[in-house]
Amino acid sequence: MQKIFDLIQRVFSTKKLKNKLLFTLGVFFIFRFLAHVPVPGVDLNRLESIFSANQFLSFLNIFSGGTLANFSIVAVGINPYITASIIMQLGSMIFPKLKELQRDGEAGREKVNQYTRIMTIPLGVVQSISVIALLNSQQLLDSSNPLALIALITSLVAGAMIMMWLGELVSEYGLGNGISMILLGGIVSQFPLAIAQSFATTSTAQLTSTLTFTAIGLAVVAVIVFMNEAIRKVKIQYARRTRGSKNYGAQTTHLPIRVNVAGVMPIIFGVSIMLVPSFIGRFLAASGQDRLVEIGQTLTVWSDPTSAVYMIAYFVIVFSFTFFSALLFFNAQDMSDELKKSGAFIPGVRPGGPTKVFLEFVVTRISLAGAIFLGFIALLPSLAQVFTGASNLAIGGTSILIVVSVILETSKQVESMLVGQNYDQYS
Repeated sequence: MQKIFDLIQRVFSTKKLKNKLLFTLGVFFIFRFLAHVPVPGVDLNRLESIFSANQFLSFLNIFSGGTLANFSIVAVGINPYITASIIMQLGSMIFPKLKELQRDGEAGREKVNQYTRIMTIPLGVVQSISVIALLNSQQLLDSSNPLALIALITSLVAGAMIMMWLGELVSEYGLGNGISMILLGGIVSQFPLAIAQSFATTSTAQLTSTLTFTAIGLAVVAVIVFMNEAIRKVKIQYARRTRGSKNYGAQTTHLPIRVNVAGVMPIIFGVSIMLVPSFIGRFLAASGQDRLVEIGQTLTVWSDPTSAVYMIAYFVIVFSFTFFSALLFFNAQDMSDELKKSGAFIPGVRPGGPTKVFLEFVVTRISLAGAIFLGFIALLPSLAQVFTGASNLAIGGTSILIVVSVILETSKQVESMLVGQNYDQYS
């Protein structure tokens, strides 16, 4: 605890860090203000009751920072920009021109960022229509007026672009990655309310199991920290070079490969996929035709977070995407080429093709642990409801994973800036 107080004191004693922290807090304040500005034409009381009664919707509400239950102008949030970023990252692995742009210094990265911003607009329109369709299926919106629907979609898309702008401001003038910090602020703001609701609706018989699961949750946080920091060190050796009377190289170091290469992206992808059957089921159930209603009811039952079909499908999607994204994000071919150009090699492995095969084998093997870990984290909300019987334990492993990851990365950035500040003072 003393270390935390010392760190806070060092941060506020450094003008640059203090200004960055205050700017980030100011952006959080603006975000929370916008989260309570609702769009017109929605029954907020009924909307809040529906979200509180549905565990899956409660999870989405926490993930959005409470903006969905309020149906604020930022209800879509930063999700379109995150989706566009994922698409651009995957596209850079497939299309050589995008890959060249990312390698083309600051100018190339700025072009990629501009493409990402442009792609955010149509994705924002699609996600806005999805949110409106969800509310319309619950008879919470009047869909008879097309101008009102257009105004709603425009407001939600504008809110998504404002959130993107605020995130980029934090990245430039504040602490940490702006998008991650916006997610962190939204999730943390819902923690007290979600915890209070969970204990308020938990019966005396369920209290012991809820407290037990809370203790397990603390252990899960420790496991998340461990897995987030876990790396596989691949030994690297540089060839000896002789220039004149001096010898260079012959140094031994290691290549760190993270166990969780993909981060939280597979879970975000899995959530997006698992939303589709739920939306389709609600539409079909409200169609009025017997056969379609029956199919819709079946999809709705399967889409329940506590159903075996949902949990198995969700785990398989997250598990599979973790392997896919790990092989994409860690490009063994590029890494092998870079090692060869710098005169480095893995002891016992020939440079070039054999090095690429070895690195792919290592990444695939350690990704097994990362995939199982992410699959378990994704299912935590469902497992919490199954084993405790508490229907309002909506805080899931995804939220905890995001919070822990962002805090760890931001603390590293702060430490790095403090070290640089001390170096400047004594240089």
